[in-house]
Amino acid sequence: MTVLEIEQLKVSYANHVALENINLEIKDGEYVCLIGENGSGKSTLVKTIVGLLKPEEGRVNLNILLDEVAYLSQTNLKDLDFPATSKEIIMSGVQKHRKLPFYTKKDKEIYKDIIKKLKMEEIQNRRIGDLSGGQKQRVLIARALIREPKLLILDEPATGLDYNITKEVYKILEELNKNNKMTIIMATHDIDEINEIKPRIIYLGKTIKYDGNIENWKGF
Repeated sequence: MTVLEIEQLKVSYANHVALENINLEIKDGEYVCLIGENGSGKSTLVKTIVGLLKPEEGRVNLNILLDEVAYLSQTNLKDLDFPATSKEIIMSGVQKHRKLPFYTKKDKEIYKDIIKKLKMEEIQNRRIGDLSGGQKQRVLIARALIREPKLLILDEPATGLDYNITKEVYKILEELNKNNKMTIIMATHDIDEINEIKPRIIYLGKTIKYDGNIENWKGF
């Protein structure tokens, strides 16, 4: 099954062409890493896929429901300073529109599993504004994962994380992809860290410069 289809995509803003002539298909269960220099269009492509930016030309077609997509954006972690605990923020990820904040037994079991994997037991009841940048980022990652989405889209998820936590996060994502067949699209600079995952690489530079496996990636 094709989860995502993009045809002849062009995206511009402020009289600047950010992306053009983007054509790709992503199949169910793929692990796709978007790489490229700053300004290459990685975040623009991600935002267009989730509907935050409108294409000037072309089309983006998601073949699953939006409720089956989880998106972790690049966030100014300094702005996360309000009276809510880590647990409250994470659990908000399973709330649906027009429903009261009610959590099932399964939601609570998934929550326990996620905070254990991300080593968050000690911060789960702390106020988000009192956490470090790396801890805040783990909260946001957990919030995305708790939904058990069919498609998980992440924009530089290792921002603010130290080396060891970064490795652990990527290991968790690899397990979700392999064991849960979760489709993952991730914008990242961490080429060395994703090498062991063996993802599909899409190298952007306004358009697609390379699309293939990481083994054949020559870093052009």
